[in-house]
Amino acid sequence: MPSFFKNQKSKNKLPPQSDQTSSEQTASSLKNLLSENLTLIKEKTGNSSDIVIRHFKLGVNNSLAAAIVYIEGIVDNQAIQDYLLQSLMKDNQKNDLNDQNALELISEDIVTIGNVSFADNWKDLLSSLMSGDSLLIVDGINRVLSVSTQGGEKRAIAESTTQMVVRGPKGAFTESIGTNLAMVRRIIKTPDLWLESMKIGRVTKTDVTLMYIHGIANDKVVKEIRKRLKNIDIDSILESGYVEQLIEDQTATPFPTIHNTERPDVVAGNLLEGRIAIFVDGTPFVLIAPALFIQFFQSAEDYYARFDIATSIRLLRVFMFMISLIAPATYVAVTTFHQEMVPTTLIVALAAQRESVPFPAFVEAFFMEVTFEILREAGIVSPAMVIIVSITAIASFATPSFDMAISARLIRFLFILGAATFGFYGIILILLMGVGHLCSLRSFGVPYMTPLAPFIPASNEDTLLRLPWWTMRRRPKLISDNKVRQSKHQKPEPPSSRGMINQEMEGDDQNET
Repeated sequence: MPSFFKNQKSKNKLPPQSDQTSSEQTASSLKNLLSENLTLIKEKTGNSSDIVIRHFKLGVNNSLAAAIVYIEGIVDNQAIQDYLLQSLMKDNQKNDLNDQNALELISEDIVTIGNVSFADNWKDLLSSLMSGDSLLIVDGINRVLSVSTQGGEKRAIAESTTQMVVRGPKGAFTESIGTNLAMVRRIIKTPDLWLESMKIGRVTKTDVTLMYIHGIANDKVVKEIRKRLKNIDIDSILESGYVEQLIEDQTATPFPTIHNTERPDVVAGNLLEGRIAIFVDGTPFVLIAPALFIQFFQSAEDYYARFDIATSIRLLRVFMFMISLIAPATYVAVTTFHQEMVPTTLIVALAAQRESVPFPAFVEAFFMEVTFEILREAGIVSPAMVIIVSITAIASFATPSFDMAISARLIRFLFILGAATFGFYGIILILLMGVGHLCSLRSFGVPYMTPLAPFIPASNEDTLLRLPWWTMRRRPKLISDNKVRQSKHQKPEPPSSRGMINQEMEGDDQNET
């Protein structure tokens, strides 16, 4: 038996050594012979069937062997045909190529694709190949030319399905990071819109891009986000949710501390306020940081409508959020502890409904909240509870952010438990604990409840209330270093224009007389 476990331990120690050997081979230099390089590419990719190798001849009397290698499905076949193969085979300079100047001459004078680069080790070669680039390998040269031919099938730009608006842009992000970056570029046309790209994930090597406006974004926050992203060491990044959970300040909280959206106009608006956007390839949801609590109750449509309408709708969202939190708990508290607070006729009606219910109010509320399937069994719960839970469910849909709505659904059970234990005192106790917890949260160093706690009067122009655009002269404090958003005297002045029209009418009357 001891020898068996020793053998098992020795086997467990072998993979790291093999991984190290593999990594050393991967970083080694390329071979001079074309056949050896192609053989190694097949070995390192497991002889995969989607690896395409196209052989052809170059140089005087077609004496120079070459090949193009790419992965079917993730490249633009038309670009390879028109701008790579035809350029190489029909160009008059191909007879001047030899193993000394082939790659330089091809990259400078023959290939008509803009983005080309050289790779002289296996790590860079395989990274380019897996990213959708085409590799040009020439016999006798121990490096390759990587040509950007990324393409393949992509989902077209469509309307957002999670953040729909009546007024405003309709286009939403797709799974292509290049398309998403371009959509924001079309909105913010300034050279100060800076991008920093990196690959995260030892296996997936997912493209992740940091976007911010230089001169508006807080340099300390940018530095902190960049540091956290570079510290991620994981085998795969399949969605932006992976990144969100690996870089957030506080993990032991049900509240989201990083905002996400699939709308380019929302990303542009947050960038202009000084926030930073994180794009992840393969997902339409872009992360935005730092995030504030009040931000999850704001919608893109708030800024396209008049301020009075936007303010009314925003206050309604907050009110409905509170209903979704405490409506079931209030019912439990009233029916269990505080019957004297309810009018006599109403409490008698509630008691009559509950007479045939075999559960206490706490179990009834908890049972209804766990699943809405119980609505089909409404015979064993009171109609009043069905109404309360239905109102709560409808109220939860008023929250624009799905992450915040999910948090409310979880916290609702704590309120029900507090109401079943101490009545209204329990509800108030859970509410105070929740407020204290919210005030303790940070999003990349920024207080989660700002500008409400700490209270910053100058930054309360766009919180619970949305004041007119001409009053919001400054960007939110603690978010941006560049405070001034617009100049003074932006308020419209209708009287002057009305006087101008009156003068024109008087002048016309005088001309007629």
